[in-house]
Amino acid sequence: MVAEGRSIAMSRTKGNCLACHLIEDGESPGNIGPPLLAMKARYPDKAKLRAQIWDPTSVNAESAMVPFGRMRVLTEDEIDKVVEYIWTL
Repeated sequence: MVAEGRSIAMSRTKGNCLACHLIEDGESPGNIGPPLLAMKARYPDKAKLRAQIWDPTSVNAESAMVPFGRMRVLTEDEIDKVVEYIWTL
């Protein structure tokens, strides 16, 4: 599941996390969002990380992050896989 999540997160046509975030092994990262580092420490509750990915505007109405779940950019299964990957960073 982690490998599938990484693939989705790194895909320029799916998760595209690299457009805005630094990921240690990613190529050409953006710098709009915070680096995806120490994610277990930042999100000890994995459900909160999932909620952030599903709809970041629920916590911050001004968020520039795409609401991947609410806007149906990713499926629920894809979001779960991305969460599993991001949580390992």
